[in-house]
Amino acid sequence: QVQLVESGGGLVQAGGSLRLSCVASGRTFSSYSMGWFRQAPGKKREFVSAIRRGGSTGYADSVKGRFTISRDIAKNTVYLEMNSLKPEDTAVYYCAAKISATYYYSWAEYDYRGQGTQVTVSS
Repeated sequence: QVQLVESGGGLVQAGGSLRLSCVASGRTFSSYSMGWFRQAPGKKREFVSAIRRGGSTGYADSVKGRFTISRDIAKNTVYLEMNSLKPEDTAVYYCAAKISATYYYSWAEYDYRGQGTQVTVSS
């Protein structure tokens, strides 16, 4: 069983930055592809970004150029650097892990999921 714990959320003004972290338990972190998702109040959970086991990355169009996903295998951690934040980025952000060489855009495809961290961007 893998546990994922997110942190780094908070309240920030529009234009500001935050860095989210997701720490995974277990010894096979390098085997996972990792994804970040978010869910705003009254909306469906949506794909934000992901990183393949091999290191290539993908982003939703809404965050491309502003968010950067990265990972530190030695620390079993995946990060989401969020810059130029907008009020519409306000959501609970979740990380997820898939034992796969590739990532998926659907939350349901992932094997393990975190509990989320709140990000609030004020205007």
